[in-house]
Amino acid sequence: MIYRERCQSKISKSHKSSESGFTIIESLVAIIVVTLLMIAISPVIVLAVANRVQARRVEMASQAARSYIDGVRAESIEPPSNIIKDSTGSTLNSKLPPTTGNLNCSANAYCPGARELYCIDNDGDGACRNTSTTDLIVQAFGAIPVDGTGTSVYSTQGYQGYRLGVRVYRAYVFSQAGTFPQPNGQKQASFGGGLGLSKLPLVELSSEMVVTNRDTYRTICKDAGQVKGC
Repeated sequence: MIYRERCQSKISKSHKSSESGFTIIESLVAIIVVTLLMIAISPVIVLAVANRVQARRVEMASQAARSYIDGVRAESIEPPSNIIKDSTGSTLNSKLPPTTGNLNCSANAYCPGARELYCIDNDGDGACRNTSTTDLIVQAFGAIPVDGTGTSVYSTQGYQGYRLGVRVYRAYVFSQAGTFPQPNGQKQASFGGGLGLSKLPLVELSSEMVVTNRDTYRTICKDAGQVKGC
């Protein structure tokens, strides 16, 4: 009887030991499966986050471009100083991009120099610098369409105006080496995180501008190269 009980005790311990070992193996398999799943889905998660960030960035750039255009239209922001006359209709597309370098621009104002680069301060530090990942720079330029005689097309239609073009760049890319590529109508996509395309504008827009102040329009025409009909 004693021998039988000892045998049963050994069998019971052996059975428990085998069950414990099997549970450990199951745990290891589960860990491996979860790890493989995480490795498989992590690129999708990263890409989804990057797409969301880029889409938000493009949305903010669109708001900045429209705010600038509305400000110029309401005459609360001076028009850019590089408005020229255009007899080909392609001046806005062929406008050269800005150059890289240091930025030291006050918030909601043109950067020092010609009225071309306008600061949109999104981080609230009162300035736009090329170390900021949230500040935006609006490149503004314009053209007065003229006919073969050099007369403003708008004046023949009975009003004073010009075409305003804007491109919006991230302030951070001004710190990068090299030059900005000529956009030729290209801009960053709202998906993919903008990888490899950081120097393209986030947004590029153009708008017809009507100038109600006669003296202001004459100054614009003079700076553009003595446009007739102003």
